[in-house]
Amino acid sequence: MTDTIERENTFTSGAYVKRPIVLVRGQGALVWDENGREYIDCVAGQGSANLGHCHPAVVQAITEQAQTLLSCTEMFYFAKRAELENRLVAAADAGIQRVFLCNSGAEAVEGALKLARYSTGRKDFVAAKRGFHGRTMGALSATWNKKYRDPFLPLVPGFRHVVYNNLEDLREAVDGNTAGVILEVVQGEGGVHPGTAEFLRGAQDICREQGALLILDEVQTGFCRTGKMFAYQHYGLQPDLVALAKSIAGGIPMGALLIGERIRPIAPAIHANTFGGNPLTSAAAVAALDAYEEERIAEKAAELGAYLMDKLRALPSPLIREVRGLGMIVGVEIKKKATPYITALGERGVLVLPAGLNVIRLLPPLVITRPQLDRVVEEIAAVLDTPAEPKETARS
Repeated sequence: MTDTIERENTFTSGAYVKRPIVLVRGQGALVWDENGREYIDCVAGQGSANLGHCHPAVVQAITEQAQTLLSCTEMFYFAKRAELENRLVAAADAGIQRVFLCNSGAEAVEGALKLARYSTGRKDFVAAKRGFHGRTMGALSATWNKKYRDPFLPLVPGFRHVVYNNLEDLREAVDGNTAGVILEVVQGEGGVHPGTAEFLRGAQDICREQGALLILDEVQTGFCRTGKMFAYQHYGLQPDLVALAKSIAGGIPMGALLIGERIRPIAPAIHANTFGGNPLTSAAAVAALDAYEEERIAEKAAELGAYLMDKLRALPSPLIREVRGLGMIVGVEIKKKATPYITALGERGVLVLPAGLNVIRLLPPLVITRPQLDRVVEEIAAVLDTPAEPKETARS
C-alpha cells in the first residue's frame, strides 16, 4: 500500500469506494499512475473530461485568469461570465433565454426544481425509474435507486416515478398538480438507456398539455458527448429547463441551468450561489466552448461512438446481452455482474465505469483515437473471454 493510499484511507470521509490506483498525470485520453503505468481512461472524470485531460486551451485560460482575478460574485459584472452566458444561450437554442451558473450537476437540478415550483405554483414532480439526478435532497428525491434514497427518508414530498420510455405510464402520472417532468435524455447511471423519440417528444407534448415544465438532465450527456452539443438536439426538443455540469468547463467544477421562455421572470434573491460563474470557471468554460466548436468535437463523438459500438457488437462473446448508447456514452450489458470485469480491465490498463449491476459503461474523452478504442475493445474481449470469473476487488 502506498503512502497516498494509506493517508486517504485514514482521513477521507469513507463516502467513496476507491480503486487502488494513484493517478498523477493525464493527457488526452490517457492517465498515468505514480508508478508510471499508462491507462486508457474511459471513466474520464465520470464524463467531465470530454476534451480529454489538460486540454492546452483550457490550461492556458485557467493559467491566465488565475493571474488576474479569482473571485467575483454575481453581485458584480464580469466579462468572461457575460460571454459564457451568451455562448451557452446561443449553443442551446430551442427557446433558451437565460442561464443560472453554479458549481455542480446536483446544484443545477436543485435550481431546476425550485424554478419549476416558483414558475408554476405547483408542488409535484414526475421522474423516471432508473433515473439518477444527484445526491442533494431535491435531486435525490427525483433519483430512483433505493440504495441512494433509503438512508435519507423522508425526502422532499411530491415525487413519483414512471417507467422510462413508456409514454402511457407518463401520461397517467402528469396532471394539473405537476410542476415538472424531469428526465435524462440518456439514462447513464441507470444502465445507459437512450430515450426514444416517441417518448421524449411525447413527454414534451404532455407537459405542454398539462401546463407542466419539461426539465432535462444533461449533466452527463451535454457538451458533445452524444454527437450533438446537447442530447435533446437529436430530437428537436424545446425544454423549459436544462441542467448542465460535468464537461462544461473542460474538467473544472462547474454547473449551469439553462432557462427557457416559459419560465416566470426570476426576482432577485429567489436563488443564489457564491461561487457560480466565478472568473476561473468562466474562463475555462469559454475556452472549452471554443475547443468544442473549432475541433468539431460533436462530429468526432458521433463518428467514434458509432465505430466503438459497431466493434463491440461484433464481439462473439456469449456474455454480451446488448450494446447500446448514443454517441460516446456506451453501455455493454453482460449476463453476469460487471464489477469483476471492470476490475480486470483496470488491471489490464483500461479504466471503465459500471452502470447498475451488469453494465460496463464507457465514457471516454471525445479526443480518444481509433487505435485507443481498438485497444479498449480488445481488452474487453479478453476479459469476457476469461474462463474463470475475475476476482471482485473494487466497486466505483
